Amino acid sequence: MTMIAPGRTIGILGGGQLGRMLASAANQLGFDVHIFCPETDSPASRAARKTWTADYLDADALRDFAKSCDVVTLEFENIPVEATDIITACGVPLHPGPKALAISQDRAEEKAFLNGIGIPTAPYEVIESASDIPRALDRVGGTGVLKTRRDGYDGKGQAWVRAPGEAEAAWSAIGEAPAVLEAAIPFECEISVIVARSSKGETLSWAPPRNVHEDGILARSVAPSGLSKAVETEAREKAMKLVGALDYVGVLALEFFVLSDGTLLANEFAPRVHNSGHWTPEACQTGQFEQHIRAICGWPLGDTRRLYDADMRNLIGDAGIVDPAQLNADETLTLYGKRDARPGRKMGHITRRVAPRKD
Repeated sequence: MTMIAPGRTIGILGGGQLGRMLASAANQLGFDVHIFCPETDSPASRAARKTWTADYLDADALRDFAKSCDVVTLEFENIPVEATDIITACGVPLHPGPKALAISQDRAEEKAFLNGIGIPTAPYEVIESASDIPRALDRVGGTGVLKTRRDGYDGKGQAWVRAPGEAEAAWSAIGEAPAVLEAAIPFECEISVIVARSSKGETLSWAPPRNVHEDGILARSVAPSGLSKAVETEAREKAMKLVGALDYVGVLALEFFVLSDGTLLANEFAPRVHNSGHWTPEACQTGQFEQHIRAICGWPLGDTRRLYDADMRNLIGDAGIVDPAQLNADETLTLYGKRDARPGRKMGHITRRVAPRKD
């Protein structure tokens, strides 16, 4: 891959807060940014030089967008794969590519891929109808979580199933969509590995944070995780194995359930920068947003060492209405530029640098 020089243009598919933070990192490194998304007045568009407002399947608009860019990336994984095919057909580099996007969009495909490369997940069964659930429930141990194969995030598209008699209600709750039934795992905690890979195969990761969820939404990420060095090292090695198998370029997040004996079971991966890595710009030599820009532009990856222990908390709904005067000196506020604070909507985050790194 030819190195893309400052002053060139990076295209981002998606207009949300991740696109906004990627655009800020690109601006810092001297790049112009173009955004493509269907929403008007999106958070990312207000941090970009130019915005295409069109449907993701508007082929003509996508071609015009692609021709204006030197490289294109994406900020969320529900971009239609067809859109990425149109971009690549224009001869414009796209990172990450369609393969990682397609696999991550289907939970059944994702779990099969992870297990196929030696990264185990919780036991699961593919569900096509409510009648599949009772038998599948028995095979996964009697209790499970029914999850839509596509489009679920932040706890959406999920329903617990604790007995065969709950099958119809759970199926209805997820909209009667194709699904997987995942075994309920008695895990001690969840961690994630944020990993970056360059076009030359250089791979680096950050210290895995411990993640805390509330109502199915990430509430906090804390680094270090408090787990043993051996568990963290294994998690990082598995994430590096994943990006290698995908021939991935850019930043990716791989989430793990950690069992009481230290066993790691992969939950899912996101082919993009990730909420659980929002602490990295304030606490590490190189943050995830700058690193993603470096990777997709063919630059050497930056040092990922952690300089500070960190505690990142999301500002959700009305919690996003923050008085800056109430912040402590060791806290950094990032707001996403969203106009309306709605329940369950991520409005920003605060990263607190706890102490200089000791390990």
